[in-house]
Amino acid sequence: MADKLRKQQELERLQAKYIGTGHPDTTSWEWKTNIHRDTFSSIVGHPSLLSYLALAQNEPAIKVRAQLIRKMMQPAGPPPMREDDAGFEGGGGVE
Repeated sequence: MADKLRKQQELERLQAKYIGTGHPDTTSWEWKTNIHRDTFSSIVGHPSLLSYLALAQNEPAIKVRAQLIRKMMQPAGPPPMREDDAGFEGGGGVE
């Protein structure tokens, strides 16, 4: 029993320390977005990885870098509709 508690406490500590590890309320879309952004930023930040990717795509490194930075905007597509926003049709006023 103490082992389970210790593991849970360690997970909570890691989730508080590192944003990328998520939390219990993290959606699948948020998780995918974090993973994609981390990957793209790592490739852009390491010139050797960027050169490798540019060579594989037969594109200039500057162009590949710009594409990766552009992809960071919405790497996993647009966010899904939330349940509480589904019935919202605008207006914004109180009736």
